[in-house]
Amino acid sequence: MHKLKKLVLGAVAALGLAFPAIAAERAIIVLDGSGSMWAQIDGKARITIARETLDSVLSSLPDDLELGLMTYGHREKGNCGDIEMLVEPAPGTGAAIAAAANEINPKGMTPLSDAVRLAAEDLRYTEEKATVILITDGLETCEVDPCALATELEGQGVDFTTHVLGFGLSDEEGRQVACLAENTGGKYLSAQNGADLVDALTTTVAQVVKAEPKPEPAPAPAPVADHNYRPSASLAEGGPNIGDGGSDDLIWEWHQVNADGSKGEWIGTDYYARFKGTLPPGDYIMTAKYGYATAEQPVTITKNEVASPHFVLNAGRLLLHPRASEGDEVDRDASTEVNANGAYVTTAYGEVALYVPAGEIAVTVKLGSAMVERTYTLKAGETIDEDVILGAGIAKVNADYVEGMKVEDGDLAVEIFEAKKAIDGSRKSVGYAYGPDSSFDLPAGDYVAVAKMDAATAETPFTVEAGKAVDVSVFLGAGVLALTIPEAKAVEIFEAKRDIQGNRKSVAYGYETEMQKVLPAGDYVVVAEHHDGSGEFEAPVTVKAGERNEYTIEAATAGKSKSK
Repeated sequence: MHKLKKLVLGAVAALGLAFPAIAAERAIIVLDGSGSMWAQIDGKARITIARETLDSVLSSLPDDLELGLMTYGHREKGNCGDIEMLVEPAPGTGAAIAAAANEINPKGMTPLSDAVRLAAEDLRYTEEKATVILITDGLETCEVDPCALATELEGQGVDFTTHVLGFGLSDEEGRQVACLAENTGGKYLSAQNGADLVDALTTTVAQVVKAEPKPEPAPAPAPVADHNYRPSASLAEGGPNIGDGGSDDLIWEWHQVNADGSKGEWIGTDYYARFKGTLPPGDYIMTAKYGYATAEQPVTITKNEVASPHFVLNAGRLLLHPRASEGDEVDRDASTEVNANGAYVTTAYGEVALYVPAGEIAVTVKLGSAMVERTYTLKAGETIDEDVILGAGIAKVNADYVEGMKVEDGDLAVEIFEAKKAIDGSRKSVGYAYGPDSSFDLPAGDYVAVAKMDAATAETPFTVEAGKAVDVSVFLGAGVLALTIPEAKAVEIFEAKRDIQGNRKSVAYGYETEMQKVLPAGDYVVVAEHHDGSGEFEAPVTVKAGERNEYTIEAATAGKSKSK
């Protein structure tokens, strides 16, 4: 029996699930078809695991269950509208869904929020009971807030539910999509491998088809609280509670209390801002975390009472928008290091949206060698929201053997220096790269580009203006010297001209019978050591710029070398 078949049968048996032969509401599975689904888990692509899971779990379903399949990101890259219904909801679609999943070729974006919305609309969620099961290995990439969408669908739906299966997501990533389920009364289930995904899909499909018992008249029970712990938190004293505006990424943790009153062993965690739960009576140390802000306090849980402690995080929000120049889009390559009250917090890239402790906030924003440092005073409950203009431009640097003959070799080395020299004549290096088409983000100013290819080196001055790109070409005035020396053990290349002491300058060496070097145009002498150790022999060569200069040198016809 196929391994995944065994897994799903075991999962069904363990969960005690039996699909009843009664009418069930319509549902749509939304399967992630974005490019990241090619990532592997235990040597197997995520899309392959998902296909096998669908084939196994959906192989036996009630005849009257109407199930459909939708996917996204499977037809083209960069298109947030790439969403398609592959199988319309209908009875007996298990085999059709498995076949359609086998044809998905992941490649694009992750518009998971719009896909859930379209699935809900197809199910007529404002008129009938409806369920969407989302299987995703990534976060929303199309600028739609999944939490706000879930709240909207829950408010407009008759009885709408979304279950989210986070496939290969970290805990932090899971918290960012869990609200799609939690805000609609559904389940968020984490799956880190094929067995987890089988369990998760089996559980959610069973939720769709399970029978609902007919209500029986019963006397109204005496009101009893279904929880004994319901905390709240705010950024500032007297401020609104976190979660009242729809945000749900607040983390609650509770720990045992040590004999000395300090925080002891971790007991549990919840990720819902409006969390309420039941804890065994006793003493705890409770912690609230929101972004990079934290508050904790001791809490005592007693029987038949609801503890409602409030946590003041003493924090605010930092919104920064790094731009190369005024009017530019936010640069995703810009890095922002954030320190709060002298302690390192994090380094973010591109747009910065963080909750951080109130106080002195120091940030260092970098783009290439462009840098801006700022210090803010952030008050609890307040938001700092501003652009950071780095005043940078882009230099695109290439080298030519001669004008019009570009160097395409990856061994090309390019270094950028500030044009201004120090008192000792040196210049400050601000960037280094290899290969053609090297790009540098630089503050506005004057620079020198130095290109080096083997023994050929040249430099070109240039100027960068903020918000503009400049193309820089460095002309090496060089050619390629290609040598074939069958009897050589070692080879060294010298400039032909001797200095006043009679010495020649060495420019390259090697230990092969064939070698190739880029050299400035000019005359050279090749000195080879005979492979049998009988001595050295030499031959003159000439390198012409922009040409391949090929020479074959044999000991019998070359001159004997006595000195270099």
